Amino acid sequence: MNDILDFGLDDLAPVDDDSEEAMEALWTGDLTVLSQHHTTPNGSHSFVLAHDQSVTWGIPGEPQLVAIAVARDLRQSTFTFETSHHATASFAQNWLAERGCPLEPIALRGGDYIQPADDLTLQVEQQTQKSGTRYEVLDTYTSDDNPSEAWTLVNDSQATQAPVRLFYEEWNHGAGTYTMREGVFPDVGVAQTWLAERSEPLPEPPEYSDHNGAVVRARIALSRSAGTSPTPQTGLDAPRATAAAPVQRAVQGRLL
Repeated sequence: MNDILDFGLDDLAPVDDDSEEAMEALWTGDLTVLSQHHTTPNGSHSFVLAHDQSVTWGIPGEPQLVAIAVARDLRQSTFTFETSHHATASFAQNWLAERGCPLEPIALRGGDYIQPADDLTLQVEQQTQKSGTRYEVLDTYTSDDNPSEAWTLVNDSQATQAPVRLFYEEWNHGAGTYTMREGVFPDVGVAQTWLAERSEPLPEPPEYSDHNGAVVRARIALSRSAGTSPTPQTGLDAPRATAAAPVQRAVQGRLL
């Protein structure tokens, strides 16, 4: 983890009003850098994934992760500055990847980071990270209470049936792990009912009935990122506990 954040823009001017407003709205003192990547030559682009501590004092449930993309035109002495808030790291990484950032340098693996609990979590995360513009985000929620969770509700442009998808992340702080699951729903109303009641297991996509190829790739990716051999994980077909209804409270550094 690196908490140093310096975009090196002192000698450059924002290329437009949007870039100036995005930069001024971001209080770097409130940010804890989780990962960052800078391109060469001359550091023309910077990509940052950070935790925004100011969210803990804001509206309950608001997304706490911020993705930042900076592009410098050193010949013109200008820069563009973009930011986007997300409930989960995989959606923030997807946003950065769409702006030219490679995924490996901004992965959150090893060290002090909470780790994925099983192979299916890795599969769902990698699918999200590489989804491009497939998902239109409709709503998000983050809670550090009971359950400790974050979710992103989206419309899946590639789904012919049940186009509303729920990406649900839940953390086990005692074990230092988290799970990510994808749920499928025919419309937003049904998804909202599930979130409010949690009376049935999360309905998963039918394509998850065969995890073979994706799971093997996920294990390899985790092993490379962590620098160690993957440890045995929870069985993919094990029953999944139904979470209680979400309780709103301030977010407190869930990734650490």
